[in-house]
Amino acid sequence: MSRPLQFLLLLMLAPCMNARAAEPVPDASRCANITADAARLACYDQAFAQPHADKKTVRPLPTTDVFARSSALPTSRCDKGPPSSLLDSRWELDAATAESGRAAPFCIRPYRPIYLMPFYTSRTNRLPSSPSPENTVTEPEDITRGELKYQLSLKTKILDDIFGDNGDFWMGYTQISHWQIFNAKRSRPFRETNYEPDANLVFRTDYDVLGWKARLLGFGLVHQSNGRSDPLSRSWNRATASIGLERENWTITVRPWWRVLEFGEDNNPDISDYMGRGDVEIIRVAGDSQFALLLRHSLRGGDRSHGAVQFDWAFPIAPPLRGHVQVFNGYGESLIDYNHRAWYAGVGLSLIEWY
Repeated sequence: MSRPLQFLLLLMLAPCMNARAAEPVPDASRCANITADAARLACYDQAFAQPHADKKTVRPLPTTDVFARSSALPTSRCDKGPPSSLLDSRWELDAATAESGRAAPFCIRPYRPIYLMPFYTSRTNRLPSSPSPENTVTEPEDITRGELKYQLSLKTKILDDIFGDNGDFWMGYTQISHWQIFNAKRSRPFRETNYEPDANLVFRTDYDVLGWKARLLGFGLVHQSNGRSDPLSRSWNRATASIGLERENWTITVRPWWRVLEFGEDNNPDISDYMGRGDVEIIRVAGDSQFALLLRHSLRGGDRSHGAVQFDWAFPIAPPLRGHVQVFNGYGESLIDYNHRAWYAGVGLSLIEWY
């Protein structure tokens, strides 16, 4: 099956992933540990629901609160109870839900946004280059400025509470493809696809930093490559550290990384000076909309000072579909463009966002 057909099949099946079947109501004793008002109220409503109530009738929760939208009854081994915060909704950080509300290992979870959008660049990269002579294109590529971009991203927990009552091991996969769907002269090829598997050890934390609550400490390994042969081959490995902070409906994730060289020849030896040595992601949930700002930098000066900024806005259309707007400026929008600077902008649809 071709990649476009696989993606279209995922789009059709994704709404079904939220289908839920009835199970016993949760234990009310854990509701008191939930700090978010709407989520705590929803938990008590579920725990003290009348047994003779019509099970087919579901009282809608307020759509203006992200925790309330996430607090449907847990109905299978892959469903969990109401999250206590934004970061908890993605990484299951609340120790109070360890017995009754956390999902079982190997359940598929959202990771990063899943979206599809027509994408446009201010300047095409027709001659991808690298300091490695074997990885420099000599004949200009016949590509257009407009294309279709999509991102797939999922994760699963492999091990729970490795160190006593803390330390979860997760594995994730993210794929970003750039499809020259408007390029009829070249039979609409895929210009670039980046494959990014990763592994993360995530710890729950609970301390204050300048008015923010530090909820997450993570350590990970990331591989990213485009799966192509020379001269278009690009790849790198990184060891990462992550600190997750939150306050009300804001989250900040600070993630420095260190490049780990792979075996064989290096086809992009200067990639850290363009793709950066760390990033900061700031996310704001405002009602049914979500805003994200991603900042990357090489953390070097002079000729080695490079970076990028990306802004995303997701807004409701017809659940589970959302509108998604993305604007990027800088280096490294994709691996083949790691040392190419340009503006990129797109508008499309998404099925899953950050929270």
